[in-house]
Amino acid sequence: MSVLNRSFTTLATIAARELSTSVSASAPIKNVAVIGSGLMGSGIAQVTAQAQMNVTLVDRTDAILEKARIEIDKSIRRIAKKKLADDKQAQETLVGDVMKRISVTTDIQKAVKEADLVIEAIVENLDLKQKVFEQIEAACPSSTLLATNTSSLRLGDIAVNLKRKSNFGGLHFFNPVPVMKLLEVVRYRDTSDETFNSLLAFGKAVGKVTVSCKVRHSIFFFFS
Repeated sequence: MSVLNRSFTTLATIAARELSTSVSASAPIKNVAVIGSGLMGSGIAQVTAQAQMNVTLVDRTDAILEKARIEIDKSIRRIAKKKLADDKQAQETLVGDVMKRISVTTDIQKAVKEADLVIEAIVENLDLKQKVFEQIEAACPSSTLLATNTSSLRLGDIAVNLKRKSNFGGLHFFNPVPVMKLLEVVRYRDTSDETFNSLLAFGKAVGKVTVSCKVRHSIFFFFS
């Protein structure tokens, strides 16, 4: 191995060790609110509950939320049947254990008041996302982490009206969330190191392969 290659390997090892230390030092996330119960939101709620965190799923109507709960239940049952094919009692226990961690509400203020992390997964409408995050920030603790699942909008534009911009970042899941392993953890110019490390730790906790990304001057995400 050349001197250059050895130096590069050493630097990479040190960087990985430092990142691992900073991620593990982040406060654990226990309570998560997910705003939007469509395919992405319900999938995010499912994998979060499977990781033994409490989840509050938020949407506009009780009917929409009930539909989401039914779909999550079906998805978990498929997983339970695959993992525990010969034990129906164990299947039911697994399903019940996950579903009991998921609550639903149409009241966004109630959902976020004790949240460690709020993940927005609504339609790709900038004005609507800005308004939702203003509501969230007004009701959640000052320490709450805020994340968007956007795949096309600038994080800086979404966060333009936030007072605590350092708490904000991106968690870009891929559809279907329970199946796809990749998760882009995105930071922009105002995302603090603490927030970014906590989002990375959350991604690992829900079983995803996390890829660190940063927003540059376009709407696209680039691997850092």
